[in-house]
Amino acid sequence: MASQNMDPAAAAASTTAALKGGEAGGSAARGSVSKRLQQELMTLMMSGDKGISAFPESDNLFKWIGTIDGAQGTVYEGLRYKLSLEFPSGYPYKAPRVKFITPCYHPNVDEQGFICLDILKEKWSALYDVRSILLSIQSLLGEPNNESPMNAGAAELWENQEAFRAHLHATYKS
Repeated sequence: MASQNMDPAAAAASTTAALKGGEAGGSAARGSVSKRLQQELMTLMMSGDKGISAFPESDNLFKWIGTIDGAQGTVYEGLRYKLSLEFPSGYPYKAPRVKFITPCYHPNVDEQGFICLDILKEKWSALYDVRSILLSIQSLLGEPNNESPMNAGAAELWENQEAFRAHLHATYKS
């Protein structure tokens, strides 16, 4: 290792230079994230998928507002949910932070709107994009994972779809 034989002052200068280079690299990385997000926005707009949409919040490309319509044939049919998506500078290698803005009564959503979905956590891959995230959440609405609920009451009630639907529609706020 070359740094073992390096003068401490020179080593400090080298570290400072590397950090400054890292900052410039961070700016370049942010630019590539912006480019990726712009491509994803175009893909989403051109996809024609029904029941999902997302757009940057004002002029900040790193914060989006998404919408998901409940899928036909599920207790969520006819309901529309808003979500926030926040993209880290390490995106797409780090998952975005996604949460419901519209309160969502669901076994895999907590009271703050956070979602328990493996692709947003340990199963995240840089191959996922905004479209696949929204489609996965839309699918999760109709097919919850009751093995790991964030809302135990909703998980219990899920077994009785009529009662679940009644509670869901009684508490839904758009």
